[in-house]
Amino acid sequence: MTNSIDATAGMDTLSGSSGSSKMFDQPVLSIRGINKTFTGQERDVVALSAVSLDVNKGEFISLVGPSGCGKTTLLRIIDGLDLADSGTIDLEGKRLSGISQDMAYVFQDINLLPWRSVRGNVEIGLEARGVEKSERQRISREFLEMVGLKDVMEVPPYTLSGGMQQRVGVARALAVKPKVLLMDEPFGQLDNFTREALQAEVATLWSQLGITIVFVTHDVDEAIFLSDRIVVMHRNPGQIVETLEVHLSRPRTQADFRAEPETIELRSKITEMLRSQEGGL
Repeated sequence: MTNSIDATAGMDTLSGSSGSSKMFDQPVLSIRGINKTFTGQERDVVALSAVSLDVNKGEFISLVGPSGCGKTTLLRIIDGLDLADSGTIDLEGKRLSGISQDMAYVFQDINLLPWRSVRGNVEIGLEARGVEKSERQRISREFLEMVGLKDVMEVPPYTLSGGMQQRVGVARALAVKPKVLLMDEPFGQLDNFTREALQAEVATLWSQLGITIVFVTHDVDEAIFLSDRIVVMHRNPGQIVETLEVHLSRPRTQADFRAEPETIELRSKITEMLRSQEGGL
């Protein structure tokens, strides 16, 4: 992955060592008592019940759990796309209400605009923030270079592979320099080879930029590879049942981490917890 710019400009840098060794002050994101119920014709679904979580600055946290446990609902509430029935979310000690420009969201379905170039898609968030044209072009070029897409900036996105389109989505989110990046199963529709390549690239970008990431996945190994902490959720109602620390040193490689004793132990523990929910993942 090409990276010829100063990726740490204006952002805090992480050492890249074990996540467990980081020192944190006040959480960057504080989630307290989030409740959300969806009303249906036949029955109501309690998507989230009394969910509380602190996310520290520079952390990579993954949410895992069976379908219907409220992972995506929680992410959307954090971003302001959905409203909680009750509970609060604070960003750097300030109460959030609605969509915050200090966050960015990477969806599973990237939804790139086909009539705009790759560069034009990356600039969407910058336009919404009123960034003037020359600065938008400079920023979009920098972040497309970071994700290895400098040579396809002017082509329409539908000419790119699925993995390349996901890189556009990541560049679009990072271009606005969010304090918290929310990622909702961004690699779920990709083949194994492409997914593992993008996992490694996101881990590298996270380390370079010092950004805070909350990541939703169904893939236990993906969560272990990427995360400082893994939040395990159950459904009916959707709630957090355990938060596990990942002490594997960084940088991690796909070839080595699966055989680590801690990976094996975490995988076994998380898988057993998920199997206790009927229907599994």
